[in-house]
Amino acid sequence: MDMSLQGKHIVLGITGSIAAYKSAILTRLLVKKGAEVQIVITPAGKEFITPVTLSALSGRPVISDFFASGDGTWHSHVDLGLWADLMVVAPATASTLGKMTHGIADNMLITTYLSMKAPVFVAPAMDLDMVRHVTTQRNLEKLKSDGVRIIDAAEGELASHLEGKGRMEEPEKIVAILEQFFAEKCHLAGKKILITAGPTYERIDPVRFIGNFSSGKMGFALAEECAARGAEVLLITGPTALSLSHPRIRKIDVESAQQMYDAAVNAFPEMDAAILSAAVADYRPEAAAEQKIKRTEGENLTLALTPNPDIAATLGKMKKPGQKIIGFALETNDEEYHAIKKMEQKNLDYIVLNSLQDQGAGFGHDTNKVTILSRNGEKKSFGLKTKKEVAKDIVDVIFGTTSNESG
Repeated sequence: MDMSLQGKHIVLGITGSIAAYKSAILTRLLVKKGAEVQIVITPAGKEFITPVTLSALSGRPVISDFFASGDGTWHSHVDLGLWADLMVVAPATASTLGKMTHGIADNMLITTYLSMKAPVFVAPAMDLDMVRHVTTQRNLEKLKSDGVRIIDAAEGELASHLEGKGRMEEPEKIVAILEQFFAEKCHLAGKKILITAGPTYERIDPVRFIGNFSSGKMGFALAEECAARGAEVLLITGPTALSLSHPRIRKIDVESAQQMYDAAVNAFPEMDAAILSAAVADYRPEAAAEQKIKRTEGENLTLALTPNPDIAATLGKMKKPGQKIIGFALETNDEEYHAIKKMEQKNLDYIVLNSLQDQGAGFGHDTNKVTILSRNGEKKSFGLKTKKEVAKDIVDVIFGTTSNESG
């Protein structure tokens, strides 16, 4: 069985068109390819095809209303937006295209679209005069400019029995387009990428340590994104409460900076790239006490600290032609100056800069705001985004993207 869409999370939006019968075929084909399909249907769509049919084909309950009947359970369009790898609206009526263009969130499908973090495709279906109308064409152009990918309507006999452009593209062709998209998206196939994440803990005694507020969320998001694009990822992580879902990620858990250093130096020669997003402690106690240090009333406690090995600088010296190293800089003042200096001193190819002066960026947040600087002087800044979205931006800049990958 061909499983080219294996494990992909696809939201299929169905609207009120006679072409909705094709959505049943599309659902079946996507499931056969290994995708998990969650159907969201408009109230008008249910007039053309029943949720019972679609649920049987997808293996999941069909979502139509904001609340489940009977118990008032809320269907979270936000959760769907985070779950999906892709959303496709097929068929997409003129009405739905207009609502998507103008953000008219009066049904579950539109609210799901407005919450969608993944790429969105639409397959229009309507009569030829509606397709040609200046309003429809204007809406399609606006959606394109917003990053929505249009699967053009096909020529043929329409519901009006007229011949012309307006038929929803055949399900087999839609599946082929989605397969091509994921194939191009997986341009890191065969690459081996080392990623460091999280904090390090430097023991003072058996119950205390020197650490920082890093959650590891940025590094974990980068690992998931690189794996989703085809890479084999080795994630070396300090202590975190986070989990991973992608089978192409191998995780090594460490505690101290020395342990992270040893693991990274050992693995790097076989890697194509290293993304060093961990917040590694610069210093550690010269010696950790074997027993808990007791408080002595009226006396200060002095800790003698010694430098930890510098992972980025060491890998920079080890770097061979063809390898890339990407560092991170969390700064509080003169941000770009310090980031560029770090990049040059440690022989990095790129450095991702974020500042504690930016609200919602840095340690502990689900969001981040970054500027990516390169050794050739290029600079690209982004607004505040979720760390999952930031990971996409970083991978786009560092490793390049295909023309179908934007949006």
